Amino acid sequence: MRKETSLRVQGLKKTYANGVCALDGVDLEVGPGLYGLLGPNGAGKSTLMRTLATLQAPDAGEIYLDEIDVLAQPDHLRKRLGYLPQHIGAYPGVSGRDLLTRFAWLKGRTDRRERQAEVSILLERVNLNEAAHRAVFTYSGGMLRRFGIAMALIGSPRLLIVDEPTAGLDPAERNRFHRVLADVAADAVVLLSTHIVEDVESLCGRLAILAHGRILMEGSPSELIGSLENRLWSRVVPRGDELPEALHYSAVPDGTLAVVQAEASPGKGFRRHTACLEDVYHLALAQAGLTGAEE
Repeated sequence: MRKETSLRVQGLKKTYANGVCALDGVDLEVGPGLYGLLGPNGAGKSTLMRTLATLQAPDAGEIYLDEIDVLAQPDHLRKRLGYLPQHIGAYPGVSGRDLLTRFAWLKGRTDRRERQAEVSILLERVNLNEAAHRAVFTYSGGMLRRFGIAMALIGSPRLLIVDEPTAGLDPAERNRFHRVLADVAADAVVLLSTHIVEDVESLCGRLAILAHGRILMEGSPSELIGSLENRLWSRVVPRGDELPEALHYSAVPDGTLAVVQAEASPGKGFRRHTACLEDVYHLALAQAGLTGAEE
């Protein structure tokens, strides 16, 4: 029986030449399943993903996959890695099947029959069989993301890293992509980096909220949401009225919904607010000193 994959990160730091501190002592322990990394643009998520994928070296810290030191033995991780970056390029005129076949060969699938079988299975898995003959650069945004996940799944990776995978996708494509990720997570560690709260809330058993290169909160969605039980209030503020100081605001048909953190009702018209992961996210950012404009 194959041992469960585990990923452990300790004290990871990275500062770029321009002085930007992208990672400031990140600690993580991740087991099999979907794990969310949630944070605003510029939080350090992409830097963390690239570092974990061994595409760049940290300034300090340690990374272990199955208790093997990744920084000392990067090939241990690379042989077990699937990586889907934010942007996928494609050679003009190369079909989906041909490009996927070439990637399979580069990943070590040297047996022709084995390679063709895996490519066919992956195209079916991401619902691209009918478009496999088309040039990849003609694919829609959703098709391109699904093609990217097929590339990342070559070789049955034990660690899958996906960076902002659903940005720009319509609801149907997002749901299809979610199903593929959930299926993969049954047998592997899947790190889902995103700034879309709904992606993490609907998919991930555990998550970390990242900002300023630091982990602000970590836990299961239910644990984090439960920490706000009976501590939130909300009311709809009609358009044109002065907005109260609040944890966050959202547009609603009758005006603006203001969500306030308080032990007792903060004023007339406020009602108990049922907490959700978005509230946890805004609280973490507020405690870190991030304003809505900075997000």
